[in-house]
Amino acid sequence: MGFWRSLIVSGLISFLTFGCSYEANSSTENTKEVVQETNVSQLFIKAKASQKAEDFFNQGNQLLDAQRYEDAIEAYDKAIAIKSDSAEAWINRGNALASLQRYKEALASYDKAIAINVNKDEAWYNRGNALTSLQSYKDAIVSYDKAIAIKKDKSAAWVNRGIALTKLQRYQEALASYDKAIAIKPNKHEAYYNKACAYALQNNVELAIENLQKAMWLVPDKYQKLAKTDPDFSKIRSNQRFQELIK
Repeated sequence: MGFWRSLIVSGLISFLTFGCSYEANSSTENTKEVVQETNVSQLFIKAKASQKAEDFFNQGNQLLDAQRYEDAIEAYDKAIAIKSDSAEAWINRGNALASLQRYKEALASYDKAIAINVNKDEAWYNRGNALTSLQSYKDAIVSYDKAIAIKKDKSAAWVNRGIALTKLQRYQEALASYDKAIAIKPNKHEAYYNKACAYALQNNVELAIENLQKAMWLVPDKYQKLAKTDPDFSKIRSNQRFQELIK
């Protein structure tokens, strides 16, 4: 089995546009104009800081893509130091931590993002992945359900929810979750593969092979290789049809 993280690749940092044109015909108006100019100056400073935060955020994303996770975390920390309410930076910081298997720290980062914006489906989804890695499967399902409630067509969340349910041996619920993913994306090869795993764990050779074939048809080399060593297939490994399929 395997599950996938969700990366936010672009920031949602907004920039201010402003302008003013006042006539100064009295001391009161002069005073107002000075205040207005001071506000404009402050807005320029804030806009510049926002740009700097976005620069660090984009740098972090590039480092994350390059698998330089420690450096990515440092860049995200710099972005957060300037703009602490950037849910996107907290989420991708969590992804970098999760890539280093620092799952509890990753959870804390995702929780920060959720505290800023409770409707961030990426935060809930990645939180579920971190909890799955910590074998907290029931809590993981709660997080996946939150992600799905926000974005019902999030096929990856349906797949990873199915994996957590499989770990709890709630196979029928897991299969229903995989089927939801397939209904959203008919070529969702991860769903077919994990369906095969769920059936194999129940010693259902026919349906395990049927779904493994579908996964292999979509991505041949990956799943043929994976199925050779995946312990989920241990109950059907000696089956001749299974052996012919993966050889």
